[in-house]
Amino acid sequence: MYRHEFSGAHFERAAITSAKIDQALLNKTLILTMAMLIAFLLGAPIPLAALAAAAGLLVTRRIDPDEILPRVDWSLLVFFSGLFVVTGALSYTHWSDQLFALGEPIARAGVAPLSMVTVILSNLVSNVPAVLLFRPLVPNFADPTRVWLTLAMASTLAGNLTLLGSVANLIVAESARARGVKLSFVEYLKAGVPITILTLVVGIIWLSL
Repeated sequence: MYRHEFSGAHFERAAITSAKIDQALLNKTLILTMAMLIAFLLGAPIPLAALAAAAGLLVTRRIDPDEILPRVDWSLLVFFSGLFVVTGALSYTHWSDQLFALGEPIARAGVAPLSMVTVILSNLVSNVPAVLLFRPLVPNFADPTRVWLTLAMASTLAGNLTLLGSVANLIVAESARARGVKLSFVEYLKAGVPITILTLVVGIIWLSL
């Protein structure tokens, strides 16, 4: 779709410079990552193991925080936090119950219908909050394991559909805008729609079999 932008006439060859490696920081990161993976394999709670590894990196930091904090995209963090506030409000006011009362018969019809409901919801409130909305209802399904797998597949791939489907998309769009490149909602759909449809079809077939 964008092959002409990578042709010789449009693509500028960037100069490759040698990277400066902080060996102590690299070693510490590798050790903590391996410890986290071992904890996963031993059955430790995934959130606890991940937070412990992150805490280890923060406590033993070698870089001045003043160098790191200016790089944080605070507006994006506020936006992402706001999504969870909206999701919590939907649950607290029971609006989510009314939404699922309409969509639950469709979701119970199989992998494909559940995937479609997940795709729609993921692009309304983003994919991570969408899964949190589903969480209380999953145990009520006949096969909770299949439902969780379907949610994992569909919500992840649904994030490719629109700019709002995943916070990762917004991070890229914000980074592009800072470099003078405007990634519009419609322009994103040109690639997002076919990619999402093709990958969802593969995922649905895989889980159905």
